[in-house]
Amino acid sequence: MDVVVVGSCNIDLISYVPRLPKAGETLHGHKFAIGFGGKGANQCVVASRLGTTTAMVAKLGDDTFGHDYIQNFKDNSVNIDHVSVTKEASSGVAPIAVNDDGQNAIVIVSGANLKLSEEDLNKAENIIKSSKVMVCQLEVRPEITLAALRMAKKHGVTSILNPAPSQPSLDPEMFQTCDIFCPNETETEILTGLPVSSVDDAKTATKALLDRGCKMVIITLGSQGCVLASKDKPEAVHILARSVTPVDTTGAGDAFVGALASYLAKYPDLGMEETIRRSCEIATISVQAPGTQTSYPWKKDLPSELF
Repeated sequence: MDVVVVGSCNIDLISYVPRLPKAGETLHGHKFAIGFGGKGANQCVVASRLGTTTAMVAKLGDDTFGHDYIQNFKDNSVNIDHVSVTKEASSGVAPIAVNDDGQNAIVIVSGANLKLSEEDLNKAENIIKSSKVMVCQLEVRPEITLAALRMAKKHGVTSILNPAPSQPSLDPEMFQTCDIFCPNETETEILTGLPVSSVDDAKTATKALLDRGCKMVIITLGSQGCVLASKDKPEAVHILARSVTPVDTTGAGDAFVGALASYLAKYPDLGMEETIRRSCEIATISVQAPGTQTSYPWKKDLPSELF
């Protein structure tokens, strides 16, 4: 495999509304859609659509959503040898509200994702150690994410940790064990206690994350692109993203992370700044279409200069 993702699968239940509802408010929506999501699966599908051989390590419920998801992985050429099904919990779901400006609010009910075990991970060790890049998030139990990061380190596999959804009390070893730590601005604020409302704020926050033992930090800033810093080059660099009018920002961060993994695996000599620039472009393309995985582009439809 080029890329292995250890993480979550959720079914997205998407309501399109004129604005995000206030507490206690009932609001009429104008459209509803069901889609395939979950940060781990999203990142895996993006990487696969960019022409990367991918595998998923995940847990689904023994229900309609779970069986549909397995077919979705097949449709996207994702290896599912280590996607297992349990009767102990339903498949994960994510009710999502998207307003007319393309902004979203998401609730996650993890379900079967929390049943992914260290035994499942050990069964996947061969496919992880033979991969070039492994990606993790925080939608499965934190101890499973940490075990996966340790496994990647043991076998010299480049690891990316997308610490989402963020937890203020993240195990210190997670910062130190992953090769690339990739939060967004909100996750960075929760982790560091620092405000991240500007590029300069993000640059300051990279120093705090490097101080926690991160080797490389990429903070994603939505339409403002990314800020990059590393242990070897601690002076943060700002990489701009192309400006567009978004249709739906759901899953844009996952598009970036999946693209980042794909480029690192397939084009390791690009250089990190160019790798990030191209990954930003994949995310920018995704926000111009509705839905989560439905918005992710296929390599055949992208400009050749991205490859």
